[in-house]
Amino acid sequence: MTTTPASEEGLQQRHLLAIDGAHCASCVGKIERALQAVPAVEQASMNLAEHTASVIGQVNNERLLDAVQNAGYRARLLDEADLSAVIEEQQEATHNARRRAWRSTVFALGLGLPVMAYGWLGGSMLITSPSQQLGWGAIGLLTLTLMLTTGRHFYSDGLRALFHGNATMDSLIAIGTFSAWFYSMLVVVFPSLFPVVSRYVYFEASAMILGLISLGQALEANAKAHSTDALKRLLSLQPDTAHKIDGDTETDVPVRGLKRHDEVRVKPGERMPVDGSIIEGTAYVDESMLTGEPMPRLKNAGDTVTAGTVNGSSSIRVRVASHSAGTTLARITRLVREAQSSKPAISRLADDIAAWFVPAVMATALISALAWLSFGPDPSITLAFVVFTSVLIIACPCALGLATPMAVIMGVGKAAEFGALIRRGDALQTAAKITHLVIDKTGTLTAGRPRITQVDATGTHSIPDVMALLASVETHSEHPIARAVVDYASQENLQPIAAKGFKAHVGQGVEAMVDEWRILAGNQQFLQHHGVDTGQASVAAVPGQTVVFVAIDETLAATVCIDDPLRHDAKQAVERIKSMGIKVAIFTGDAAPAATRIAHDVGIERVENTLLPQDKAALISAMRHPGAVIAMAGDGINDAPALASADIGFAMGSGTDIAIESADITLLSDSLTGVADTIALSRATIRTIKQNLFAAFIYNAVGIPIAAGALYPFTGSLLSPVVAGGAMALSSLSVVTNATRLRFFKAGGSAPSFSNDRAA
Repeated sequence: MTTTPASEEGLQQRHLLAIDGAHCASCVGKIERALQAVPAVEQASMNLAEHTASVIGQVNNERLLDAVQNAGYRARLLDEADLSAVIEEQQEATHNARRRAWRSTVFALGLGLPVMAYGWLGGSMLITSPSQQLGWGAIGLLTLTLMLTTGRHFYSDGLRALFHGNATMDSLIAIGTFSAWFYSMLVVVFPSLFPVVSRYVYFEASAMILGLISLGQALEANAKAHSTDALKRLLSLQPDTAHKIDGDTETDVPVRGLKRHDEVRVKPGERMPVDGSIIEGTAYVDESMLTGEPMPRLKNAGDTVTAGTVNGSSSIRVRVASHSAGTTLARITRLVREAQSSKPAISRLADDIAAWFVPAVMATALISALAWLSFGPDPSITLAFVVFTSVLIIACPCALGLATPMAVIMGVGKAAEFGALIRRGDALQTAAKITHLVIDKTGTLTAGRPRITQVDATGTHSIPDVMALLASVETHSEHPIARAVVDYASQENLQPIAAKGFKAHVGQGVEAMVDEWRILAGNQQFLQHHGVDTGQASVAAVPGQTVVFVAIDETLAATVCIDDPLRHDAKQAVERIKSMGIKVAIFTGDAAPAATRIAHDVGIERVENTLLPQDKAALISAMRHPGAVIAMAGDGINDAPALASADIGFAMGSGTDIAIESADITLLSDSLTGVADTIALSRATIRTIKQNLFAAFIYNAVGIPIAAGALYPFTGSLLSPVVAGGAMALSSLSVVTNATRLRFFKAGGSAPSFSNDRAA
């Protein structure tokens, strides 16, 4: 067992346990309380759908294992650092559970169905002769064999829980089915102890209950098998091996064995095995799995690369920056898994009820049976037995325990597929209730990188010649405008020329000699100060746009318009968000002209400009009123105060360390469409959780009174334990099936995908 490194989680340690023997919401509550009672445990939560428990705190692993064992369950340590091993173990456990459930289903129904059909077809299930004693005695022994083999886990887990003072779903099943068998065997062996009308046997009830419950668990396991799909797709993006360079030789080694400062070769078409920096070679790298941008990016020596991205052109040499468990991709995968294991606040209702639910059910079954035995019509002993068994079986709280975790697993996994990393279940619930969204302009609504939008030649030089000369000068500058010029030259395949005598005049412009030409570039006042006549320049007035005047040998040669353009999908995303009933505002540090223009273009009424980071946070605090849930979407770094002040923060960008580790929700794409998609998915997930909890509560609220005999005065019959078992299995299956519908959620925009096809 390894714990989360201190560098990533401060002083916290995270422990991951695989839990055996837990099958319902009551089990979850008891295990969580047992773990939280261990000294130094800060937080403990169990995921019933995955049968794992996550514990945070400076605590010895053995104490955690002992706590689970003392609660009546079994636990094993999992190495959370090796997520692939954890997922493989969970898949293997799910596969084994499914195989066991199907085997139990076949054997149990193979015995129960013929016996039940015999009774339906008119066969006597009443003991009135020695031959019937022998025949039903043989059926009873077969039923006992079934209970001790394929149904053994129900009894072993149920009795273990009772021994530790707990009552679980398995306890209810064990008591109910054993009661049916024991009563029937008493009738077979000692028929004279019972009135003739009470000498019925219920062996088929024990077999059918075990069969139907096993069938529900088998179908449930089939649905659970899809819960790790998103994690498997993430893990598949990182290669298992890398070409490690040792001197003049290359050796294929496991990626997990690489250390910092090792060097690896990445060939064309291969995925980056680790995070690192290029030390030799140039290549176009497809980073769509992180950024959602379809165009590959040119990477040169000194540039960083990320594990899982694809080398699309030529062989490069990469120096390893972090081990496989510390890569951006590994952190993303770990965050997805942690979010899948977390609980939204809405789940507390189920947890609170589960704490007393099973004991209350057992008391209800006993009281109901005694009432029928004391006041019921003849044969009262038979009716009391039927009521006791039916109440125990129909009330199993499995559906209650699965209602929340199955929906959270599906919702968080689906969000990860389109590039939204949701850190906690609480964030999922908060996102569903957003009423106000505050957006930073630069990098969220706009591209965040200045681009040349227009070039007008005003002299004898052609546009390509002017831009090549300008790029030769701007290559020496670090200003964002210079970067826009250099990017333009690269896109147009213009070759810069060596420049001499470069000078940068802060806030004004730049100058240099390129061959025999003197190049000046800057604002209009800068060129006029150097004697350049700019009167003939004709520039379209666009609010917020930057205009660069370019002169060659003191003669105006061109005007270059530079802007931070609106993202192509920004207006559509804002319209989607507003259609959800959410009020949208722009809070930006940019000047009024640019902010107002962008707001007008996307249809946002409220604009606050020229704000400092603390100003944004203060304005968000001022927006609070009862019922308001305020979200902030920014880049996760310079918008940190505003993100922290909001009820929920969306960190936009390509998954920087700060954003991934600090934001409530991190969008791996810069597109605002991801915010709209995440809100829509959050609402769908919370709606599914509410549907599941409602179904589970209604099922028990209606089923228990019926099983106790509430309809007997109107129908003259009681609910069969067999029907109760089928209803219980159906309730669990309906909850799981409803949650799996989230797998088919469709993102409303062009968000990034973690599928291999998209990434490749």
